[in-house]
Amino acid sequence: MKAAVFHAPHQPLTIEDVEIMKPKRREVLLRTAFAGLCHSDLHFMEGLYPYPAPAVLGHEGAAVVEAVGEDVTYVKPGDHVITCLSVFCGECEYCTTGHTNLCDNTEVKLLPGAARRMTWKGQVLNQAFNLSVFAEQMLVHEHAIVKINKEIPLDRAALVGCGVMTGVGAVFNAAKVEPGSTVAVIGCGGIGLSAVNGAAIAGAERIIAIDTNSSKLEKAKEMGATHTINASNVDPVAAVKDMTDGKGVPYSFEAIGLKVTAEQSFAMLRPGGVATIIGMIPFGEKIELHGADFLRDRKIQGTSMGGNRFRVDMPRLLELWRQGRLKLDHLISGKIKLNEINEGFAKLKSGAPVRNLIDFGVAG
Repeated sequence: MKAAVFHAPHQPLTIEDVEIMKPKRREVLLRTAFAGLCHSDLHFMEGLYPYPAPAVLGHEGAAVVEAVGEDVTYVKPGDHVITCLSVFCGECEYCTTGHTNLCDNTEVKLLPGAARRMTWKGQVLNQAFNLSVFAEQMLVHEHAIVKINKEIPLDRAALVGCGVMTGVGAVFNAAKVEPGSTVAVIGCGGIGLSAVNGAAIAGAERIIAIDTNSSKLEKAKEMGATHTINASNVDPVAAVKDMTDGKGVPYSFEAIGLKVTAEQSFAMLRPGGVATIIGMIPFGEKIELHGADFLRDRKIQGTSMGGNRFRVDMPRLLELWRQGRLKLDHLISGKIKLNEINEGFAKLKSGAPVRNLIDFGVAG
């Protein structure tokens, strides 16, 4: 099969012929249909987070089941699925208390470099995130996928595999936004726009979208934003305070992954408010907050993939799309081929697109 291979930070991915194993017990072989280009992958490509190379990156995708291994009963060949990096065992303390996204069982959630599912030029090729979506095929544990209705277009389904689940999940699961409240979202890429959309579905009265790109702010309005702030020419914290009679917001979301925006998300809270950090702040970087601000019950928290229980949450999100409430069509900027992946990431880095998808040409 063809796959985009990551060799080292700041080097282009190369398209290589890769061998993939046959499915073993509780493993599923997938034919990749669509893969989303996400900023998280870009973090690894730019060395902001370490990952053993060579590897195949990619974690947001939709696929068709080709074959199943022994003891797999959840899916069969021909089924349509969404992949998710929140692989779960179903037996650990996290899983049995309803926090499957935090599963720490390394027998199913293999540590970086532990998977032995692909080879390239006679050596083991590392499987990123237990998925490696930037390839024509994937070999994954059965608990890394969720089966979906075949009537759902696979390109829309792929978006739910990470960006949409993370953004909407941060609103629903992590922050638990209440109807009638005011929300601020910093960063209007795919995840931030999904948080905006999630806040609208949750019934927020005012949704303030913040970005430095005017076209993304216009897109945010389409997703449900009631107010926008262009942070290229104003202080977003001061602007949010002005919009809220000096009080600040009860909910803020940081969807970029920068020290400064994480600090801004906390600074714009009203007393009792909660800031949720969605973006991946570079590994080893610290954020600084004023200790006195905590005296008025302000809180800051992280979220892992929107606190998802993906086998429940993703089908529900797709049903919201069918109802016209979740906006997936607005998030697709374009479709590219696998051999155009470096150009696609260059566009992503420029801040221009919302989401480009790699189209592998798989018929539903």
